[in-house]
Amino acid sequence: MPPPTRKFAVGDRVELSPGRSDPPRFSASNVVAGTYTIVGLMPWQGTDYQYRVKHARDQHERVVSETELRRG
Repeated sequence: MPPPTRKFAVGDRVELSPGRSDPPRFSASNVVAGTYTIVGLMPWQGTDYQYRVKHARDQHERVVSETELRRG
């Protein structure tokens, strides 16, 4: 069965809420909640799409799962 359609595209502004689905790689010290821009699409990871996002304020890029994002 093919993966579902992506919810986001490059250039979309999204909100990231760390801890939303409690991924083990997040900790309060290294991920800032807030507005991000999708800068890259990554492959399907079996249960979710991955996205490369850039924070609007600190300009750091991170890889996050689609379930950790919502429209911004």
